[in-house]
Amino acid sequence: MTVRAGAATDVGRVRQHNEDSILADRTVFVVADGMGGHAAGEVASGIVTATLGELASAPTRRREDLVDALALANRRILESVAKHPEQTGMGTTAAGLAVVTAGGSDHWAVFNVGDSRVYRFLDGQLRLVTVDHSEVRELIDAGLITEEESARHPLRNVVTRSMGSESLPTPDIWVFPPHAGERFVICSDGLSNELSTDRIREIVATHDDPQVCAEALVSAGVESGGRDNVSVIVVALDSGDDDLDDIDTAPRGSAAAAGGPG
Repeated sequence: MTVRAGAATDVGRVRQHNEDSILADRTVFVVADGMGGHAAGEVASGIVTATLGELASAPTRRREDLVDALALANRRILESVAKHPEQTGMGTTAAGLAVVTAGGSDHWAVFNVGDSRVYRFLDGQLRLVTVDHSEVRELIDAGLITEEESARHPLRNVVTRSMGSESLPTPDIWVFPPHAGERFVICSDGLSNELSTDRIREIVATHDDPQVCAEALVSAGVESGGRDNVSVIVVALDSGDDDLDDIDTAPRGSAAAAGGPG
């Protein structure tokens, strides 16, 4: 099967700098939404994308390798804070997609820590794969507020898990086989807080080229308010051989290609 990918990021209309980092590198795709103010947030998110990027050059990856890389990224963030006290309080989300080996064949591994998201688009339907680690998600699950109310809730930006925590956050990881024709949207909450699931689905269904699709999603997020940095990676799986061998992931966005802060 052939994997195509595109990526885009924008500072938005309100923030003065972009704390998001994105990585689209052959077999590993990550969006990290940094927290902690000027410089510190993008340092934390950049550490995550750089660390997970080291997996991309490995001949194979297992689920355990992904867990270990996330743990290593967390330690590196804490080590950076120890060396640079002005970074105290920095952290980041991490959400993404990686090709891993399971049962002797290539599988997808979707992962997340925090409230950045991964959606899966297949047969015209868009489904949220990840579960937000956030205060409002817990309130929704407890039946205290509705999905609609969560968009306006004062705790909507409070995450319950993040990279950079002293106690290692437990990542959610789902491993499943690839399906020809599927697409994934990996995004920071700068997109999901601005666009409804239906609107994201419409844009994904409209654009075949993953780069064009990623840019269209980011533009729509900014136009809808742009209250936060907006970062998106779109991964498309086309028909072909049985394994994920032929991979074209050369996004035209400079931030994505660098795999660093946007």
